Amino acid sequence: MPRRGETRTENRVSTTTLGVIGTGMVGIAVARRAVDAGLNVVLSNSRGPETLADTVAELGERARAATPAESASAGNLVIASVPLAAHEQLPWAELAGKTVIDPMNYAPHSNFEVPELDSNELTSSELVQRHLADARVVKALHNIGPRQLMELFRPTGAPDRTALPLSGDDPDAKKEVADLLDVLGFDAVDIGTLSDSWRSEPNTPLYAIPYVGQPPSGLTAKEFVAWVQQAPGVSVPAARIGELAAAAVRGPAGFRM
Repeated sequence: MPRRGETRTENRVSTTTLGVIGTGMVGIAVARRAVDAGLNVVLSNSRGPETLADTVAELGERARAATPAESASAGNLVIASVPLAAHEQLPWAELAGKTVIDPMNYAPHSNFEVPELDSNELTSSELVQRHLADARVVKALHNIGPRQLMELFRPTGAPDRTALPLSGDDPDAKKEVADLLDVLGFDAVDIGTLSDSWRSEPNTPLYAIPYVGQPPSGLTAKEFVAWVQQAPGVSVPAARIGELAAAAVRGPAGFRM
């Protein structure tokens, strides 16, 4: 029997296989939702397919492990869930012509600073698109935590269905990602092009907080991240996503506390 909120793919989305490059918390959460929703997933990471044996066994027969290049080739749609600092390691040749979901966020630190991001000359997704020049990058699944992703999915039309923002330069690619989000159990709100994607990046009203509520005061950056990861999900309707995106004011790029 389908789980609560589970959706199926028949006649609703062309994606039957989701490539997942990167198996941190976000990549694994998306893979679990995809499998539960009836999709096949091909998982990969930088450490090799053999390191994913337990994860594949847990996910079941719809999941298999591969290299990043194989995952990119196999996926009708691919999520590149790697640290932004590793985006140049993504297999650009195999991703050519693909729609690539970018859930990466910029977190500047001593070993990774990008002047073009620090100056707001580019958004992080424009940086990824520059590397994946022949792919169609869509920013999505970057502003909600794994726990909330696993808790807030609902059937199409449910009154408490949660919406997620997306942005991109290719209308067909955005439609493809919106259809995938629908299958995963979420509405989608188009907030513009990749140059507009800052409206849902860290340090904006759309990042994390709408899906968990107001955190306790006085948290350090590390404590805030831990709190968000454990907080129960709060449903957010599409209209609210649009309001928060419109109200965003651009400040320094990247996750900063």
